[in-house]
Amino acid sequence: MPLVTTTEMFKKAYDGGYAIGAFNVNNMEIIQGITEAAKELKSPLILQVSAGARKYANHTYLVKLVEAALEETGLPIALHLDHGDSFELCKSCIDGGFSSVMIDGSHLPFEENIALTRKVVEYAHDHGVVVEGELGRLAGIEDAVNVSAEDASYTRPEEVQAFVEGTGCDSLAIAIGTSHGAYKFKPGQKPQLRFDILEEVARRLPGFPIVLHGASAVIPEFVEMINQYGGDMPNAIGIPEDMLRQAAKMAVCKINIDSDLRLAMTGTIRKYLAENPSHFDPRQYLKPAREAIKAMVAHKIVDVLGSDGKAE
Repeated sequence: MPLVTTTEMFKKAYDGGYAIGAFNVNNMEIIQGITEAAKELKSPLILQVSAGARKYANHTYLVKLVEAALEETGLPIALHLDHGDSFELCKSCIDGGFSSVMIDGSHLPFEENIALTRKVVEYAHDHGVVVEGELGRLAGIEDAVNVSAEDASYTRPEEVQAFVEGTGCDSLAIAIGTSHGAYKFKPGQKPQLRFDILEEVARRLPGFPIVLHGASAVIPEFVEMINQYGGDMPNAIGIPEDMLRQAAKMAVCKINIDSDLRLAMTGTIRKYLAENPSHFDPRQYLKPAREAIKAMVAHKIVDVLGSDGKAE
């Protein structure tokens, strides 16, 4: 099965009240863990690559790994550029075989964001590729994305219709209280998503797929594992998964997950090496890390996204 765009999977997700998981990938073990879980649960998938992942693993290697996953699973999989920050980067991914790209012009003034997004949309649509735009800015740090709390801003619902009509984008990432990275909130601060904003956006854009970035739950099990074996993450806290499930039942069709993958892999490797200090074969510690990712992704698919069985 070839790569797919998100058009059909988002339509089904919107109508069915569930979301598709967009999981960031950086190497073979992460891709294997994600896709093995999705295959067993018959879930569609978005595998997404950041600019940092392309620099680390090489564009060609990542594309070929995703092609191997397609062959192994037979699942509908979209390959997506996460947080493209320029037309040139988006064009490179489109020309290099991606089926979906995000152009993040959220740091620009409104009209400049529209102009940049429209430029990417025109090129992408000419090549059969779909585009995700963004309005509003999420706080936090993840790869090249670094936005202070002072510079973060909620999406303004009154702008979304003009943005979508002016750009022709296929999906829209909005800011309703999620945040990039593992340190999403100050100690004692209660996470809260602005469902009122999401409802108003959905009212103004009926049937249009909405995206949530920064939606890792920062699973305590893995944070505790990292801390137990030499880490220092006492204030790491994420988005409650019941809130994400509620969003998935509404207009949100794509939920991005990255930090939870990193925590699962790093925590498991730290634990393994602490318990087996004489082992030096990477296969010995990467295998349980891959299994931890698989279990975590399976949990997300069933309990958060609700996308299990939807690839049939």
